[in-house]
Amino acid sequence: MTRSALAALTASLLLAGCTSVWEGSRGGAQPAAAGSAQDVFLQPVAAQGPDPFTASTARTTAQVSSPGRAPNPDAEQVREVTGSTPGLYGGTRAEGSCDVEQQVSYLAADQDRTRVFAEAAGIPETSVADWLRGLTPVVLRADARVTNHGYRQGRAKAFQSVLQTGTAVLVDQYGSPRVRCACGNPLRTPAAARDGVHQGDPWDGFDPDRVIVVLPTTTVVTSLVIVNAADRSWIERATGSDGAEDRKPAVEPDCDPDACALAGAATPDPASPDAATPDPSAPDRRTSPDTPSRAPVPPAPVPPAPESPLPDASGGTGTDPTPADPGPYPVPDADPYPDPHTEPDPDPYAEPTVPDGELPPEELFPAEAVPDQPETFEG
Repeated sequence: MTRSALAALTASLLLAGCTSVWEGSRGGAQPAAAGSAQDVFLQPVAAQGPDPFTASTARTTAQVSSPGRAPNPDAEQVREVTGSTPGLYGGTRAEGSCDVEQQVSYLAADQDRTRVFAEAAGIPETSVADWLRGLTPVVLRADARVTNHGYRQGRAKAFQSVLQTGTAVLVDQYGSPRVRCACGNPLRTPAAARDGVHQGDPWDGFDPDRVIVVLPTTTVVTSLVIVNAADRSWIERATGSDGAEDRKPAVEPDCDPDACALAGAATPDPASPDAATPDPSAPDRRTSPDTPSRAPVPPAPVPPAPESPLPDASGGTGTDPTPADPGPYPVPDADPYPDPHTEPDPDPYAEPTVPDGELPPEELFPAEAVPDQPETFEG
């Protein structure tokens, strides 16, 4: 086979591989099907790629240096990093990496694209503008794999892609990339099958074993700690902010931005600091420490308080409260646990005038004073 024929065959195979990314993927809001290996499309920082949803709204295409990487002894292990990890994202202080309002305008001008965008992103069509304004513009500081969606023939075409370090993205309140600003494409979690043939020209420094997958946090985060591309300092950016509220973090990470390593294992979720890997199905544990251990509240004494001390929550006398008790009980003749759902009791120091015998609850404390002269009861 001549050299020219070999080159032509190689080009045709590459074209067929790139086409299979689009023809073999499913549209809609769901990520591409998991299971068998899929082609993975390499997308450089500024390249729009095939079938973009909109024109680019990225404000920067500057290269961003990657943080240090811990050695990965297992080439098959996927590097999973929680979206709230400090240094996962970067940006410029007081400047968003994407023009969110321009993105809103592009979609608003085409209702068909808006509908398909909403379907691919998994959000209501009427909420697209508000949803976009609630995202946070940042740039990736590591090559990241995602499920991308292009717009083709009135449908969303899902495909697997790797976004290059420095790519401008919009991130949601769980730290996950949701929109690629260079093309306006919705982004979702990558398919479960991590292998596949990489299509496209790899950039300098690309290493398939160093591609990460961003895991969403299990709870909403109010800010992200990112790296300032200008001076390598730390920035705290409020989620949903375009950078106008950027500030220095009250507590900075204990490593230099360029030295912090994105570990192979997932960074613990802030909602479960003891967990090695966040579990999206885990319940929210942000409860008060004394909530589970607080004993049932004893009922208020009726009638007047007894002479002996009231029993505490653990069955004691109340003189030596248990750790679950908020403190010693007050004076016995005061009600330590008033019931807010009942009417207030009358003066506890008034002389009891209720005659012997059980009366209906509404007659325990009559609205009018009870006469104390026996002749009032005579016929």
